Amino acid sequence: MSKVTRALLSVTDKAGLLEFAQRLHALGVELVSTGGTAKALRDGGLPVRDISDLTGFPEMLDGRVKTLHPKVHGGILHIRGNAEHVAAVTEHEIQPIDMVVVNLYAFEKTASKPGVKFAEIVENIDIGGPSMVRSAAKNFADVAIVTNVADYETIAAEMEANGGALSLATRWRLAQAAFATTAAYDTAIANALERLPEPDGTHEQPALFADAAAPSALRLNLPLKQTLRYGENPHQAAAVYTDGTTTGVANAKQHQGKELSFNNLVDLEACWELVSEFTETVVAIIKHTNPCGVATGDTVLAAYTSALAADPVSAFGGVIGINRVVDGAAAEEIAKLFVEAIVAPGYTAEALERFAAKKNLRLLEIQPAHSTRALKQISGGMLLQDADRGSLASVELKVVTERQPTDAEMTALRFAWTVCKHVKSNAIVYARTHEGHGQSVGMGAGQMSRVDAARFGAMKAVLPLAGTVVASDAFFPFPDGLETVAAAGATAVIQPGGSVKDVDVIAAANRLGIAMVFTGMRHFRHG
Repeated sequence: MSKVTRALLSVTDKAGLLEFAQRLHALGVELVSTGGTAKALRDGGLPVRDISDLTGFPEMLDGRVKTLHPKVHGGILHIRGNAEHVAAVTEHEIQPIDMVVVNLYAFEKTASKPGVKFAEIVENIDIGGPSMVRSAAKNFADVAIVTNVADYETIAAEMEANGGALSLATRWRLAQAAFATTAAYDTAIANALERLPEPDGTHEQPALFADAAAPSALRLNLPLKQTLRYGENPHQAAAVYTDGTTTGVANAKQHQGKELSFNNLVDLEACWELVSEFTETVVAIIKHTNPCGVATGDTVLAAYTSALAADPVSAFGGVIGINRVVDGAAAEEIAKLFVEAIVAPGYTAEALERFAAKKNLRLLEIQPAHSTRALKQISGGMLLQDADRGSLASVELKVVTERQPTDAEMTALRFAWTVCKHVKSNAIVYARTHEGHGQSVGMGAGQMSRVDAARFGAMKAVLPLAGTVVASDAFFPFPDGLETVAAAGATAVIQPGGSVKDVDVIAAANRLGIAMVFTGMRHFRHG
């Protein structure tokens, strides 16, 4: 155990600071502080020693230099049991500092402010704070480094239970967290500065951030949120990491149910990405990342009923995504089906009450978020690409056949195209309009041949195929795929186009009386 007699406190986030400092003071710890932190402690009635009194130098250069001094870092870094170190600090009248309480300038918050100036970003790069954090963490055998407000309570309690001392195990844990903190901080700075243009030498230059398609280095620093029971299979270890926000599937609030599994999270992400594409109320039922039923509707209940009708067999044991707050009527109907998990932006009190009887059902409430980039690990490295945000709103549709699609067909085609984007390639989606809304009918997912995808989608259909429309995630390389969907009952097709055989495919569509629309945009989804 190592007793704390002097603590240096310098924090940006002052939440919980006063109470923590009061408990340190009650244990006889001398409080040394800087600037605004010292003022906050004095305003709270605590005796505080200014850092300038410790160093013999004033804070200077607009606060850029406060703690960068041998009497600070010597007090932190010297090894207490090392005779030479002790002699050196004694000779230079350096007093030991046994605890450093630091959290850093809010760089990311500043950099994300609308209209922020370049100079303001630079001034919010903390220098003294990370230096003290690293010094204290390096000398964890003698010094406690506190970088997280959430640690105040456990640290104070341990000291109170041990006469003001902290165990080596605690100081080691704090040091590990401290180096993770400075690593994340430097990563944020490096990522932000790489996206800024070269400065023009003025203090008023706005910080115009740009999203580089390929950053010079891929810097990731994601804290562990939780370990998972296992990965895709029981013999695989797994965990989930968070980007530190409160948004997205990784940070969703779980209202009830069993612990989330790796596969649950993958399916929930697929669900949320799909339903987020729609502005109207939509429900998607996902099985192994592929949708088995998707539908829009006037209400969540109506959309769910239509989605389930598309493939009620595959829906058993699936995962459901909903882009609206779930009400009691919808919850009562959904609760009749065995599903693993549900993700939605909210639930009414009545819905939560209905679902409560399904104790194992994982119920997630999400704050909407959309990934801007997609990562995939390969042996020896990583692949990075922009997330597929392409939509029909960004392209000009081109009718390439003699027959124009009807209004009802065009509504169904737009719906089918949006769903097809979220089906593993090769992908064929049969869909229709039902009571004025989109409804999937059959999914041909992940086939090696587009003809097989067309056949499989028709085979999976429970609802009538006559009068359906079809979306294909990539072009038909030959007329046979188009002829297959026509034989199944489809009357209109939407596809990217761009095949060397487009002329033959268009001719086949005209011969079969099918309306066909080209998007000029492909939606491969390999994994």
